[in-house]
This record gives sequence, structure tokens and C-alpha cells, in this order.
Amino acid sequence: MDRSAVHEEMERVRVSFHELLTNASRTDLRRKSAGTRWNNKQLLFHMLLGFLIIRALRTLVVIFSRLPEPVGRTFAQFLNAATVPFDAMNFAGSWLAGTVLPRRALLRLFDRVIASLHRRLDRESDTNLARTMHYPTRWDPFFRDVMTLADVYRFPTRHFGFHQAQLSLAP
Repeated sequence: MDRSAVHEEMERVRVSFHELLTNASRTDLRRKSAGTRWNNKQLLFHMLLGFLIIRALRTLVVIFSRLPEPVGRTFAQFLNAATVPFDAMNFAGSWLAGTVLPRRALLRLFDRVIASLHRRLDRESDTNLARTMHYPTRWDPFFRDVMTLADVYRFPTRHFGFHQAQLSLAP
């Protein structure tokens, strides 16, 4: 894994998030996004959420990589079966946080989570980065059946880029 490339991706996305949120008017943020049920501000929170969940995903990889492979596969199958409630919570959480949290809070939270991920990635051993786990492929188009911890660190920037194309902010 090229850690410096992942650091650069995270920093590029952090700058982009700041530009998107800072340059958007209130009207822009309230406008419906393209292809989602969220408005732009709610979608921006959802894009931030992709980074916020990495700490939990990291913990799951470390735990499940130490268990027998069928345990992890069964857990992923269970999560796939729970896609409908997951989607409902994912939608509601992003809707609520994107509605309630002010811009300044979103910017600070994004900066904090990126700084935390930079520190965490620098502390990861190569052994940990190579650990694998089965993932619920129905939860996100960027989840594959088996992912390494290195893949997990790359996930949020891909998720961010995908959703960035759905923003309907004024140019």
C-alpha cells in the first residue's frame, strides 16, 4: 500500500469538502441533490460519514481477520440480509445530521476525522493493512466480498468522489 498516496487522497478530499461547503449558498445547500433523496447539505454529511465509519470498519477487520473465515463470511451474509434497515438508518442519520449541523461543525468534524485517519494510518503495521474481512456487498458499491484493511482506508475517498458527482451546487 502506498500510504503517501492515501494521505494525499484524503487531503485532496478534505480541501474539496471545504471548498464545496464554503462556496455553497444556503439555497445551494437546500437544493435537492441529483439521484438521491437528500438535499446537498445532507449529501455532504453522508460523504463525511464515509470517513467517520472507518474507525469502526478498521476494528471489524482486525477482529474478524483473526476468526475462522466462515465466521466472517456468515457475518457479511447477515449484514447483507439487513440491508433494508441499514439503508433506512443511513438515510435518516444523514438527513438529520445534514439538516441540524451547521456548516462550521461539519468543517471541524471533517478536519478532525481526516487528522485522526492520517495518524491512524501512520501507526498501522503492514501486517494489519494486509488483514482481510468479508464485507456486505449490498451496503455500498465500493464494498467487495473480501477487503483488506488497506482497501478500507481507500474506501471513503472513492465514496466521496462518487457522491460528489451527485451534488447539484451552483458552479
